[in-house]
Amino acid sequence: MSDMSIELPVLSGDALEAAQKVFGDRLPVAQRYVQHLASSGIERGLIGPREVPRLWERHVLNCAVVQELIEQGATVADVGSGAGLPGLCLAIARPDLSLTLIEPLERRVIWLTEVVEDLGLENVDIMRSRAEQAVGYVEADYVTARAVSALVGLLDITLPILRGTGQLLALKGRTATEEITKAKKKLNKYGARKTEILLAGEDLLEEPTTVVRVTL
Repeated sequence: MSDMSIELPVLSGDALEAAQKVFGDRLPVAQRYVQHLASSGIERGLIGPREVPRLWERHVLNCAVVQELIEQGATVADVGSGAGLPGLCLAIARPDLSLTLIEPLERRVIWLTEVVEDLGLENVDIMRSRAEQAVGYVEADYVTARAVSALVGLLDITLPILRGTGQLLALKGRTATEEITKAKKKLNKYGARKTEILLAGEDLLEEPTTVVRVTL
């Protein structure tokens, strides 16, 4: 990995308070992860350089607060993990969870593997695969996805992993309502019992995380 002498985003004020509540005694591990994002993550093209000042608020905390929607001891498959958002954030915040990071691109898989080893995360498996090819090989109570595709396309590559029971937690933005409307037929096709828009981290973040939760 790269040396860690790079200038890092400052964690202070409300963001520090939120990070302490979300990560608890695992905060040093989260800080080390952010170091990786700000150094080798940029060098290898997983994160844009402009994102560095807002790595905590816009990315790491934005993802980590989703842990409040996941039950104790659950298995989670993170589709299109990329830089580990939200997969590694959840693994750090919740050592009780078992996570499988599903990522098709080799260079990202190599980076994720190095980071997981450096952070000493024992609750993470990494699978180099397209999500649709992982069906039958991964067991999950929840599937997570962030910045992968619009909901209508995302359903095809996430819901089959659940094998008929569980929840998709899709991190979305202001288009969430519109995306649900466009995905109505497909949601019916997959037998979704409930589709809702939730806000995670309302009491922690200035901008809570919008999550589309699909329950089978």
